[in-house]
Amino acid sequence: MTRSEPLRIGTRGSPLALAQARMVADALAPRVATEIVVVKTTGDHILDRPLAEIGGKGLFTKEIEDRLIEGTLDLAVHSMKDMPTILPKGLVIAAMLPRADPRDVLIAGRARRIADLPQGARVGTASLRRAAQLLSARPDLAVSTLRGSVQTRLARIERGDFHATLLAKAGLDRLGLHERTRHPLEPEEMLPAVAQGAVGIECVADDTFVRALLAEIDDADTTLCVEAERAFLARLDGSCRTPIAGWARIAGEGDGRHVNFDGLVASPDGRTVHRGRTTVATGDAATAAGMLGAELLSLVGPDFFTVGS
Repeated sequence: MTRSEPLRIGTRGSPLALAQARMVADALAPRVATEIVVVKTTGDHILDRPLAEIGGKGLFTKEIEDRLIEGTLDLAVHSMKDMPTILPKGLVIAAMLPRADPRDVLIAGRARRIADLPQGARVGTASLRRAAQLLSARPDLAVSTLRGSVQTRLARIERGDFHATLLAKAGLDRLGLHERTRHPLEPEEMLPAVAQGAVGIECVADDTFVRALLAEIDDADTTLCVEAERAFLARLDGSCRTPIAGWARIAGEGDGRHVNFDGLVASPDGRTVHRGRTTVATGDAATAAGMLGAELLSLVGPDFFTVGS
């Protein structure tokens, strides 16, 4: 399988996005030459408001996906937690790299757990999922919006603008900031975002050359778990206005392999939290996760996701 021109890999320009694009380039080498192309997205321009107010997750992907469709990019690298559940017509997630640790890390000086934060501590986050779980455990916390790159958010904690923030362990590790990730929050305390820690590779659905290449680097277990989590999210019709968490992982060996799945939906203020778990055979993971989403949807009622929207 050969190609005379390098494959053009589209990515956002943050240090983390570039690190993930390089991971994909390394995985494809030496099969094919690659070139990383930075694309500025709408979500990168607007940093002072929550995603819910400016259009949601698609703001981090639209410009990149437009270039895939017009043919000026061959593939795109995304943090899967940033991907809407419905892709533009003609595009597909063709592969995922092996998933990193999906847990969150509390960045708060000496505090290692949510319970360790001082009374009334100022916590910065752009994630409604994190905010809702924080407020559920600690209604006294003052949670407000903090967006920007990992480095920007860390700098604002160092400057004293906030007492604490939460960041994905996977992103910190990929940036080499391992000293920050020694004490991750367990999922019982902070259930991860759907697809957190997973890197997905998107391409045009009918590009057989690129899809064949990507099939060689796809991690099947990651794809299975992320597809289950996204099925859960899709059943809830979640948006950036909706605190939703989901975590699938494979356990067991051989014929005993199965998927454990935890899902959560909450009100933004953390006062209402519904959580469920299911254990199923690997082949039934996406269906079972969707069914759990339907179960939680029946608990919260039909107006839960429209209040305040």
